[in-house]
Amino acid sequence: MGNTSSMLTQYDIEEVQQNCKHAFTQQEIVSLYQRFCQLDRNKCGFISSDEFMSIPEFAVNPLSHSLLTMLDGFNFKEFVAFLSTFSSRASLQHKIEFIFKLYDSDCNGKVTFDDMLRVLRDLTGQFMSQQQREEVLAQVLEDAGYNKDSFLVLSDFMKIFGNSELKMEAEIPVD
Repeated sequence: MGNTSSMLTQYDIEEVQQNCKHAFTQQEIVSLYQRFCQLDRNKCGFISSDEFMSIPEFAVNPLSHSLLTMLDGFNFKEFVAFLSTFSSRASLQHKIEFIFKLYDSDCNGKVTFDDMLRVLRDLTGQFMSQQQREEVLAQVLEDAGYNKDSFLVLSDFMKIFGNSELKMEAEIPVD
């Protein structure tokens, strides 16, 4: 497995694999561990927000700052759990729960119009005015049977996204 992964035992691999609900193969977990060790520049066993932002694909993601509020530094097991959401083997429910957490920035179990507007602003940047975002979001909510004053809980997200073919996938290169 090489020097980087020699600290990762078979037991560790199986534990991480179980923790991420088998979203990754053992070989993928070893590759993720190698990448984790590269990102952990100060070798403290945690990846800071700055270290995570050094991943080019993440740095250019318009939601990276929102994602970082969910992750204030994390260890290898948390790193794999986070990335498991983007595995093709992750369940739709797991992906929807992740999206809900992204919108629920204050972790109160409710997503408000303003929460949704914040994410939409991050996604659209300067390409849409605030008024356009509000109008689009109000229309989307109305089409889904809600209004601006509604707040959504996880079961609402499950209802809205549950029949979709939601794709949130990233390739994990295996060395």
